[in-house]
Amino acid sequence: MRVVAVDWSGKLKRAEEFIWLAEVRDGRLADLRCGLSREALVEWLIAMAAEDPRMVVGLDFAFGFPAWWCAERGWSSGTEAWIAMQAQGEDLLEACEEPFWGRPGKPNRHPKARLFRRTDLEEGEGAAKSVFQIGGAGAVGTGSIRGMPHLLRLTDHGFGIWPFSQRWPRVTEIYPRVLSGPVTKSRWTARHTFLFRRFPEQPREMLERAAGSEDAFDAAVSALVMGENEAALNALTVPPRGESLLEGKIWRPARRSP
Repeated sequence: MRVVAVDWSGKLKRAEEFIWLAEVRDGRLADLRCGLSREALVEWLIAMAAEDPRMVVGLDFAFGFPAWWCAERGWSSGTEAWIAMQAQGEDLLEACEEPFWGRPGKPNRHPKARLFRRTDLEEGEGAAKSVFQIGGAGAVGTGSIRGMPHLLRLTDHGFGIWPFSQRWPRVTEIYPRVLSGPVTKSRWTARHTFLFRRFPEQPREMLERAAGSEDAFDAAVSALVMGENEAALNALTVPPRGESLLEGKIWRPARRSP
């Protein structure tokens, strides 16, 4: 199975400097690069899938919103939310009206219970960020809103977006912190030590590149952990109808022993 992980970016300008793609083949980190815009990266994935349809792609942004907000907007599927973000996403980001928050002068006034999807809370409160946060440290909302429309293009080219569908090639939502576990990613020494201890069998030059930035680190670690879990990714199925088919679901590997 061909495994690709993308550390996404919601930046309006120079996003290509912060988007990193990592590819694992036969358990080896074979590629790690930046320099592609969101649009160019999607075209790259489409071209890769044409060569090898048995491919899994992990994208680091939320594939949906909390169910209550979808209901208020009249959306009954993930696809309807993505279509809405294609048409309205930039307006939502500019206005930053409740329940969105994080821009200057736009504090969060919404109850915590309504900020998160069910999947965001599976690691415990505070482990994941809210898709409604579109500014400030760790904000994931901007990247998600600018990412969802690209799921439509991937769908149009035959990709299955899990958990909404299970076709091949397959796209999953990932959260790098879940895949790496605790590590102080802001420090080069911590990234470097983690990579060489956790993946000593990988090519040294690729690990050195991965240690060079937080974005490269997240892409490489995510792809390598996904590669370790090929069987689980291969076996993914659409869950019984419920919130995950509206909100989306973060893919998580089985927990490792300490």
